[in-house]
Amino acid sequence: MNALTVSVVLLWAAVLVLGVMLWALSRQVGILYERVAPMGALVTDAGPPVGAPSPSFALTSLQSEPVTIGGIQAGPTLLFFLSPTCPVCKKLIPVLKALLRDEGRRLRIVLASDGEATAHRRFVREYGLDALPYVLSTELGMSYRVSRLPYAVLLDTQGVVAAKGLVNSREQFDSLLNAHEMGAPTIQHYLSGTSAAA
Repeated sequence: MNALTVSVVLLWAAVLVLGVMLWALSRQVGILYERVAPMGALVTDAGPPVGAPSPSFALTSLQSEPVTIGGIQAGPTLLFFLSPTCPVCKKLIPVLKALLRDEGRRLRIVLASDGEATAHRRFVREYGLDALPYVLSTELGMSYRVSRLPYAVLLDTQGVVAAKGLVNSREQFDSLLNAHEMGAPTIQHYLSGTSAAA
C-alpha cells in the first residue's frame, strides 16, 4: 500500500465519522427543539380571565376619534398598554408598526395609557403613532389590572378576552394571535395539550 491509498482510506474514514457526528447532532437539535417550546406572552392571573367578556368602554383617542373597547366589533382588537417612559415599550414600536402593516386589515390595534395628554401627544409625534388609536384611561388599565408594562390584551369580535400577557417581542405578540387562532388561552397551554395528546 502506497501513501496515496492510505490517505484516501483515512479521508473516507474521516468523512464517515463526520457523517455520523452530523446525524447525532441533528438528532440532538431535534430533541432540544421539542423540549424547549417557544415562549409566549407571560400571562398574569389579574384582570378578566381568558374567556370572560371584557369590560366595555367608550373612549376618545388623542386623535379625537371615538374608540369603543369591548362589545361586538368588526374584527379582533389588540389593546397594547404602554408608557412614554417605558424603554421596552419604545423598543416595541417598530414591532407594532410591522404588526399593523401585516395584520391591520383583520386586526384593530389600540394603544392605551394614562397620564398627562401633552406628554403622550409629544410621544405620538416623536414615534409616528398617528395611524394607531391612542387612548388615555386610568379605568381601562385598572379594569385589566395592568401592573407592569408592556402589556397586551387580545379581544375577539364578541368582546371576549381571547389572550393576554406581558409582551416584549414580536414573537410574544404572535403568540397571543396564534393562541387565539388555535382556540387556546395561551400558546403554552396549546403546546402542553399537543404534547400530552402525542
